[in-house]
Amino acid sequence: MRKAKIRFAGNKRWSVPLFCLSLFILILVSILIINRPKGHKSSSPFPHSESRASGSDFGLLGSGSLPELPRLAYLISGSKGDGRRMKRLVGAVYHPRNYYLLHLDLEAEDGERMELGKFAKSEVVIGEFKNVLVIGKADLVTYRGPTVMASTLHAVAILLKKAKNWDWFINLSASDYPLMPQDDILHVFSFLPRDLNFLEHSTNLGWKEFQRARPIIVDPGLYHSKKSGVFWAKEKRSMPAAFKLFMGSEWVVLTRPFLEFCIWGWDNLPRTLLMYYTNFLSSPEGYFHTVVCNHKDFQNTTVNHDLHYLKWDSPPKQNPMNLTMEHFEDMVQSGAPFARTFATDDPVLNKIDRELLRRSDGLFTPGGWCVGSPGVGKDPCLTHGSSDAVKPSAGSRRLEKLVLKLLDSEYFRFTQCK
Repeated sequence: MRKAKIRFAGNKRWSVPLFCLSLFILILVSILIINRPKGHKSSSPFPHSESRASGSDFGLLGSGSLPELPRLAYLISGSKGDGRRMKRLVGAVYHPRNYYLLHLDLEAEDGERMELGKFAKSEVVIGEFKNVLVIGKADLVTYRGPTVMASTLHAVAILLKKAKNWDWFINLSASDYPLMPQDDILHVFSFLPRDLNFLEHSTNLGWKEFQRARPIIVDPGLYHSKKSGVFWAKEKRSMPAAFKLFMGSEWVVLTRPFLEFCIWGWDNLPRTLLMYYTNFLSSPEGYFHTVVCNHKDFQNTTVNHDLHYLKWDSPPKQNPMNLTMEHFEDMVQSGAPFARTFATDDPVLNKIDRELLRRSDGLFTPGGWCVGSPGVGKDPCLTHGSSDAVKPSAGSRRLEKLVLKLLDSEYFRFTQCK
């Protein structure tokens, strides 16, 4: 697959008429923004949330018709040896409405990457909907280096070019797994304003100020094709004065308009911060967070949660602990649609498949779009109906409860970019 190219305008001499036209457009856009309906940024963005929270059907919002289902764009990333569990993850999160971009980094063997490509082409259902793409020319990704962020932005650029009309971008790794079917997520997200960005974030950096923000690193992966660790500079840098740093989880659910701003930004903020985070340790923990919270058009769109269930050691280590059977009930009760991290083929994954996804080994998670007859070894999704048909399970109620809590007026505004 060819890499998406991001072009920046060079210096050109503007004529006076062109300058006047640009000034007129700028004034017109400003007027439109000023005259937006006052309800555009409601402190209670979930309509009729009280009646739904009290036990009424989530899909029945009075006499109005049901809202249109969204489309989700997934990036699923892995490294050497992750090809097989990436296939399992695709089967668990697959839905014909969504788009899926799979990336095995440069450390993986070419044969493993080819196997992943064959999987995307040989699966009958995927072949019919043509919504799974595999990056053929892989990016080099250095652990804890800015190449992780560069690879993510590369994937976003591809999705903006190749996939049409999606609403939210979700990044998952091969060690992630869903805790509910896509029907549940699509159903609940259909009632959300399409400008909400879910990412855990805080300006209270704590120990990260001295172990993330002040050190200066160099990632050789930006300049070479062979993977190696990052280099540390002896010097430290001061905290920036032009913008405020925010940090949090690298796992995000971000809107298309915000990501268009990051890729095609109409001011210099995304590019300025991209240069700053080039020498930043674990840049995915801060780049999107700092961009969204330092721009007036997006800082009121944040929901302070990454929609993942994680379990940390005490004191916390670099990565969350591997989830096992003993965490199953906590995972379910969290209401989160995703969890991480899982060891390869851990028995708890089979339990999630069986009890939460109703998915058989090697088959797709069934949903309203699957109309075939279920049976032992038979995939009901081989016969499919409309991709607009969803059958929410009990998982939708758990996700609904979590979302209502996050969007409660006392929590929602208080935790935005604080």
